[in-house]
Amino acid sequence: MIDTRLAPYGAFVLRAALGVMFIAHAYLKVAVFGIAGFEGFLTQVGLPAIFAWPIILAELLGGAAILAGVQSRLVATALLAVLVGAFFVHVPNGWVFNAPNGGWEYPAFLIAAAVAHILIGEGAFAVRRTTVPFLSNQPLSAA
Repeated sequence: MIDTRLAPYGAFVLRAALGVMFIAHAYLKVAVFGIAGFEGFLTQVGLPAIFAWPIILAELLGGAAILAGVQSRLVATALLAVLVGAFFVHVPNGWVFNAPNGGWEYPAFLIAAAVAHILIGEGAFAVRRTTVPFLSNQPLSAA
């Protein structure tokens, strides 16, 4: 049974954690690895270096939108592409994320967290709830 009194706050905690995680990873790529370092990592794993800025901006802007609750279910759906990409980049490294170049369990967990957020909804304190019919709390069709 879902506790309808507290569930919106639990959904908010999930949404906030997911948003902060995306922002932190964008910051990590810029401030710790550096743009050139992240571009080098992408080319090392077989991806074009030109993906660096789109990934960083998606994580930063998407993370901020998720954190604020601005169409966050739709944003999380779009960011699944980044998470699935990260998952497949890290699969060859094994399970543990502290392995060289990181393992796959953390991206897998983030995929699960994003899917949970998409299914549960924005929760409390959302600035603008998702209005896409199949991702909103509105009935799909009355007809």
